[in-house]
Amino acid sequence: MATKLGKKAELTSVLVEAPASALWTIGSAGSAKTAMLEVSITEGTNNAVEKSDFIAAAHRLLCDELPGLEPIAYVILKEVPAENWGYDGQTQAARRIGKT
Repeated sequence: MATKLGKKAELTSVLVEAPASALWTIGSAGSAKTAMLEVSITEGTNNAVEKSDFIAAAHRLLCDELPGLEPIAYVILKEVPAENWGYDGQTQAARRIGKT
């Protein structure tokens, strides 16, 4: 996140959830090994090249950490409007205003 998307490492949080294998399938192959990484970023803070580079690097990291991972491992970037999320009681939009 910090390297490819220019995010502050100290403000980056990570949650790993592992569903039971019976709850995750790829097509009809219920025993296939896969993963999904879902990342939220503030809308408009990264360009298409940065997002593409991040997705490629994140997929490589998943493959390195999870040997035998199926190619159908997803990396999803969700762009959230700045006024729709924040931390410490302040939206990202309000933080931008404070910096101008």
